[in-house]
Amino acid sequence: MSEHPIEALMKTTMESLKEMVDVNTIVGDPVETMDGTVIVPISRVALGFASGGGEYQKKAEEKEQGGGKLPFAGGTGAGVSVQPVAFMVVGKEHIKLLPANSSGMVERLIEMAPQLIEDLQSSFKKVKNNMSKSETEH
Repeated sequence: MSEHPIEALMKTTMESLKEMVDVNTIVGDPVETMDGTVIVPISRVALGFASGGGEYQKKAEEKEQGGGKLPFAGGTGAGVSVQPVAFMVVGKEHIKLLPANSSGMVERLIEMAPQLIEDLQSSFKKVKNNMSKSETEH
């Protein structure tokens, strides 16, 4: 039994989509920074696909002549949306998932605020201690 023309249209479209969207589209290629930290982009992929077609009736005179297949007309369409969702940051001593959207960034900054304050206080103490040592040496 021969393949219907709509099957060929759908097969071609699906093969093209398969080439466009692979696992590297969702979990991107890792990027390594100078200090050895690895950043992996993570994306959301949405896909839409439609296909359709129809056969046209033959004219009365063609029916009388007994011509084979009915004429076919069809088409397909597809759309792909890739949206960055987050970045996985893998360091020597930590793994963090940083959201890519702005509302996630605000939440992340609020979450990191106590650590940032501790780091700043520690830095100021070190500077103050260094200044005190240099004054006592003179």
